[in-house]
Amino acid sequence: MDSDALLTFVTINQAKSFSRAAAILRRTQPAISRRIALLEEQLGMPVFERANSGVVLSEVGRALLPHAERVLAALRDAESAMEAMRAETAGRVSIAAVGTLAGTNLTTVLKRFAAKHPKIELTIRTATSAEVSDIVKRGEATLGLRYLLDPSSDIVSEHIASEGMVIACSREHRFAGKKLASLAELRDEPWFAFPNAFAQRETFADNIFAQFQACGIGSIKWTPIDSLTAKKRLIEAGLGLALLAESTVDEELRRRSLSTITVAGMTAVNPIHAIVRKSGYLSPAARRLLTLLRNESGLAGKPPPPSRRAKRPARKRRSR
Repeated sequence: MDSDALLTFVTINQAKSFSRAAAILRRTQPAISRRIALLEEQLGMPVFERANSGVVLSEVGRALLPHAERVLAALRDAESAMEAMRAETAGRVSIAAVGTLAGTNLTTVLKRFAAKHPKIELTIRTATSAEVSDIVKRGEATLGLRYLLDPSSDIVSEHIASEGMVIACSREHRFAGKKLASLAELRDEPWFAFPNAFAQRETFADNIFAQFQACGIGSIKWTPIDSLTAKKRLIEAGLGLALLAESTVDEELRRRSLSTITVAGMTAVNPIHAIVRKSGYLSPAARRLLTLLRNESGLAGKPPPPSRRAKRPARKRRSR
């Protein structure tokens, strides 16, 4: 069993097709099929099964997959380490981030990093929080930015910022720009949220449900919408409300196409975590970027750290 066989096996699983995997690896389909046949002959058991949706992992394949991904990730780490040895100011840094974070100060941080380190190849891809963790675990990204803590034993998760959430409404809504005494006043409103797929859901939906439950309201009228852009257009049309990251509606608020509703005592935030693979290699370039993200007080509205020592008020002199 060699790295080429494991790469072929993992690529087929991700592509769910021998032909698509062949295109990704730039090989012929017969060559891909032969490589898997040799792997199965070596194991004495099949790693794939045919299904209506394409190829799926067999029981043996499911057992092999996490080991194969770790081996390939370790090889990528070795490549990164060697690149860093050749030139500490060069190399590659790949990031996987939740798509909505692109609207925060993250883009400013990345731009500043790229300008300061022009020889470092910086790449970024977007995914859901669960997918970000999977991408980092597989070694396909050096650094991940996601919502909430990832408790996985093979991930190191660090809270670096908190993204504020707002209740977005149309400009014509009767409560637009107003402050309400209780969230209960919005219980009969129609709400939009991302589809509640348990394995990969973000906190946008869960956050508003939890806020209502805290008020003693067990259910609300809501519609699943899987597109942020579609959600904002529906809100603009006055068809409902949504709890959204403040950074995602900045442009609409500036254009005055959307408004917000404030609720007394309600504070909704999405904690942003930077994640890396526990046993993964971090190049000097990756460590510099992580330090920059960690110290960037403006990222997603993270408040600047308090000063260590408060200034004492000046003492008044007594008049004699």
